[in-house]
Amino acid sequence: MSSHTDTDKAIETLISTFNELNSNTIDELHEEPSPLEFMRYVARNTPFVGQSVNVAVTPHGNADMPTVPPGEDSLVFAKPHYEDQPFEELLEFVARQETDPDFPSDAEVRYAQTQNDNLREEYISLFSDVQKDIPFARIALGKSPDAVNLWIGNSKSVTAMHKDNYENIYVQVLGRKHFVLLPSLCHPCINEQPLRPATYRRGDNGMDLEMDNDNGSVPFAIWDPDRPEVNATKFSYLARPLRVTLNPGDMLYLPAMWYHKVMQSCTEEDEGFVLAVNYW
Repeated sequence: MSSHTDTDKAIETLISTFNELNSNTIDELHEEPSPLEFMRYVARNTPFVGQSVNVAVTPHGNADMPTVPPGEDSLVFAKPHYEDQPFEELLEFVARQETDPDFPSDAEVRYAQTQNDNLREEYISLFSDVQKDIPFARIALGKSPDAVNLWIGNSKSVTAMHKDNYENIYVQVLGRKHFVLLPSLCHPCINEQPLRPATYRRGDNGMDLEMDNDNGSVPFAIWDPDRPEVNATKFSYLARPLRVTLNPGDMLYLPAMWYHKVMQSCTEEDEGFVLAVNYW
C-alpha cells in the first residue's frame, strides 16, 4: 500500500511540475518555424498551429542564377517563382526529395530563402529562440545586424557565384553548406555581365521561365569556378577559389564584397534538411 502511495505522489509531482513549467496555451506561429524550432517543439512534446510560409520554387534549384531559357541561346537572370505553402508540406517535400529514392527525379525544387531580415519580420515568432546577434561582430563593427535570415532547403538548391554588400556571419544548424569563395579583387575573373531578368511561373507543363516586362538588366557573374573553361575571361585562370564546408555548429565570417557560390548536402542524421542562419 505504501509503495502504491509513493507512486501516486510521484505521478502527482510529475504532472504538477509539468504544469508549472509549461504554458496552458498552444502557440500559434504566424510565420514559418525553422526545422530547429520545430525540433524544439518535438523535444518538448508541445503542439503548435502551423501556418503558411513563403517558398522559392524553381525546376532545377537555380534561383537567382544565370540560365539559358529553352529555345534561347543567351543567358538571362532567372528569378524563382514565390508562393505560400503550408509549413508541413514544405518540410515533407524537402525531406522526401532528399531521402526518398522513389521521389520523382524531375520534381521542382523548393527553398525557403527570403532574405529580407526574415527572422525579425516574417519569422518573428522564432526570433526569441535564435541568437540575436554575434557579440564579437556587434562589438567590432559597433552596430547590430541589419538583417538576420533563415534558410531551409536540401541539396537540390545551389546559390550561384555572387557578392553581397554586407559583412556576413553564417551559422550552420543542420546539414552542410559548401562555399566556394573569391575575394573582391577577383572581379576581372568572374565575367560579370548585364543579364535580362526573367521569372519562373507555374504553367500547364511545370515551371515556365518568362521574360520580365521591364527593360532593365542585372549585373551578374557568369563564370563558375566549378566549370572554369566556360565563360572564362583572360584573367579567370588566376583565380584561386577557397573552398569551405560548414558542418552543424560551424560559423563562417564572409567579408563584404567577397564572391561566393554555395551548395548544400545532407546526411542521414539531418533528416533531409539543410538549415542555416546568417547575420548581415
